[in-house]
Amino acid sequence: MSNTIYLGYYFKVKPLKPAVEILIAELGYAGFESFVETEEGVTAYIQKEDYFDTILDDIQILKSEEFEITFTSEEIEQTNWNSEWEKNFNPIIVDDTCSVRAPFHEKPNTEFDIIIEPKMSFGTGHHETTHMMIQHILKNDFVDKSVLDMGCGTGVLAILAELKGAKPIDAIDYDNWCYLNSLENVERNNARHITVLEGDASVLPGRQYDIVIANINRNILLNDMKTYTDTLNTNGVLFLSGFYNDDIPIIQAECNKYGLKHVETLERNNWVALKFEK
Repeated sequence: MSNTIYLGYYFKVKPLKPAVEILIAELGYAGFESFVETEEGVTAYIQKEDYFDTILDDIQILKSEEFEITFTSEEIEQTNWNSEWEKNFNPIIVDDTCSVRAPFHEKPNTEFDIIIEPKMSFGTGHHETTHMMIQHILKNDFVDKSVLDMGCGTGVLAILAELKGAKPIDAIDYDNWCYLNSLENVERNNARHITVLEGDASVLPGRQYDIVIANINRNILLNDMKTYTDTLNTNGVLFLSGFYNDDIPIIQAECNKYGLKHVETLERNNWVALKFEK
């Protein structure tokens, strides 16, 4: 088990909308990894080794006069994380078709049922980006398609891809905790065609896929777009999320540079998930 130490930042935000979404985006760019939206605002987590004293200096929304934002912070051992999720993690159902729940939740009557223990990983389905990526997967043909779930978090998108008939599937995340959590969730859901790898886009050269799913953040997507495109087979499909509506022009321009054609946009609370074809 990873012994990584995390710092937890507990933000109280008034008014909540749209401040929470903006705050999460800015914190994500700064290096925070995981977020839990609360009734008062948001809790954000960052590895202690990635933290530096001035990390919040570039978070512009903290300086905005439109919102009142206060915070406290503490050091968190990962062994305490499971109980925190159990207190905050509620099951979700996407389009009356796919449920994402913890083992202690009652089984719903849905076509696809995914059981996860999220721990420190991002990607429970509660966040808008994961929710929309689930919608994309539900709407598209995955039967016998080779799939990459890049930045897999809990592995929930890879697991749904297998339930939709995809094989083989690679689920990759650079964070050790996400890697370990995805391994556990793949086993928990009896997935047989998913290989979980620890790493970033540098492990992709030489691998080819029919479908690439990348729910990360704008900066990483822009940096790795060529690598994603190179891994796509002819007529391959790329699903992207982790950014806002305002980011679409720069994302689309980068995709166009590599011959990708924009096909569809999903939007949820100003977050977007785009579909491109090669």
